[in-house]
Formats: sequence, structure tokens, C-alpha cells
Amino acid sequence: MSQLESTAEPVISIRGVAVAPRTLAGICFFALAAQFMTVIMLAAAMVPGYDFRGGAISDLGVFPETALLFNASLILVGVLNLAGGYFFYRSHGKRWLLAVFALAGVGAIGAGLFPLDTGGLHGLSALLAFVFFNVQAIGSATRLGGVMRALAVLAGVLGLVFVVLMALGDGGNTAAFGPIGHGGTERMIVYPVMLWLVAFGGYLLGEREQATVSTR
Repeated sequence: MSQLESTAEPVISIRGVAVAPRTLAGICFFALAAQFMTVIMLAAAMVPGYDFRGGAISDLGVFPETALLFNASLILVGVLNLAGGYFFYRSHGKRWLLAVFALAGVGAIGAGLFPLDTGGLHGLSALLAFVFFNVQAIGSATRLGGVMRALAVLAGVLGLVFVVLMALGDGGNTAAFGPIGHGGTERMIVYPVMLWLVAFGGYLLGEREQATVSTR
């Protein structure tokens, strides 16, 4: 039995249909990461001459061709993380972990509401998101087991390592970026945890399906 399973699982009623909170969490996390990764790819292709190595991901929120698409996607990331974090909380009951998900969501919403060219608020919001999306992966590992636990820790630790490298590089030590530059370093903060959220969302959905089959 996994740590997410319980003998009396809570349910949420949606128009008279009982749905497990972790099912809703799985939908939120999968949709969050899948749409954001897709938007990053499409937006980068829409901007002529976009510099993957030297440019920031948030540059896509400034270019007129992609500003609305990217910023709306980033706000959606925050909203879905808040919702998914709450539904996940309903299955485990740990308030500290809910707070981590909330901080990550607020950071993403703030980064979308205040694009890169608006100044300090964007930087603070982006840093909040960078740190706490990866912390939430590590925190979620405490409620998981097996391969998913290992993947959660790996994604979170890897992202935090690159947060430190980006801070060093932006602080003047550009050697910290290595051959992948600022753009590559920032993507190594974002991509591992987004790929983990896709896997985690699928895991939560699949676990519920297994539970349903086993009760038949």
C-alpha cells in the first residue's frame, strides 16, 4: 500500500459525482506542466532569432508575438498549482506541504502578471517560483514511495542546483553558466520539475484507476 492510499479516502462532490482529491490533483498537475512546456516550445518558435542559450525564458513574456500567450500560460501554471496543491493536500493533510505548493503557485502568477520588463516584482516572483516548484517536488517525495519518490527528489535537487548556478552567473560569475549559458541554466531549473509534474499527474491518475479496478 502506498503512502497516498488510505482506508477511508476523502471525496469531493462535483455536480453529484464523487471524485477523489488526488484524481483532481493529477489532472491539475498534468495539465499544468503539459500546457506550459508546449507554450514554451511554440512561443520560442514564434519569435524570429530567439536566443535559447543567452535569453531568459521570461523574454517570451515581453516579445509582442508571444507576450499574451506566455504570460497567460504562466498565470495558468500558478492557478493549477494552487488547485492541485489543495486537492493533493486533501489526500495527505500536511499543511506545510500545502504552503509550499501555494508559494510556488503565487510565484508563477506573479511572474505572469508582472512580465520581465516591469522590473523587480518579476524577478522576485520568478525566484519564488524557481525555488518552491523544486522544493514542492522534494516535499512531495515524503508522501510517495519507490520510483516516484526517487524521481521527485532527483527533479527537485537538480532544479535547486541550477537555481544556485543561475544566481552565481547573474551575480557576475558567468562561468557558472557553463556551455549552456543563461538560457540553458534557466531551463534546467524549469524542465526537470515540469517533466516530473507530468509524471506525477499521470501517477496520481493511474493510482486511482488501479484502486477502482481492484474494488470491482
